Amino acid sequence: MRRIRPDVDIIKDLLEAMLLARPDAAFIQSLHHQYLERGGLSKKQLQGLYAKALKVPAIPPAKLATLEAIILKKPTREKSVLPGSSPLYIKDEATGQRIAAILAKYPAHKRVLYFNSLYANNTPLSAAELAELQRFEKLLLK
Repeated sequence: MRRIRPDVDIIKDLLEAMLLARPDAAFIQSLHHQYLERGGLSKKQLQGLYAKALKVPAIPPAKLATLEAIILKKPTREKSVLPGSSPLYIKDEATGQRIAAILAKYPAHKRVLYFNSLYANNTPLSAAELAELQRFEKLLLK
């Protein structure tokens, strides 16, 4: 983050003032440690700091206003909405009926058994496999 005046650090001043006001607050201690380690805080962490700082009367309102401006300046990251729960693959009933008809007459037909396993596992059959299945239907079910 590029600051206009690098010698003024409002967030660090607020964290230190909060530690003086409430030295036993674990949340403020962890924020202070993280700020010193990483050099910044997330928007949610800054909002939590602002909510805690509002309750301390010793903190000047100008620093609170500056913290609020910093929070408003940060981008809000939102999770995208989950897509509709439509199934990825819809079984073709005609293909299932073709496979069942062939297997009813020839239950040991290896290639049609393979197509049946693909169909049962919701794997779409390719155009060549569908053409082959139609050819089997014409030849075997006359």
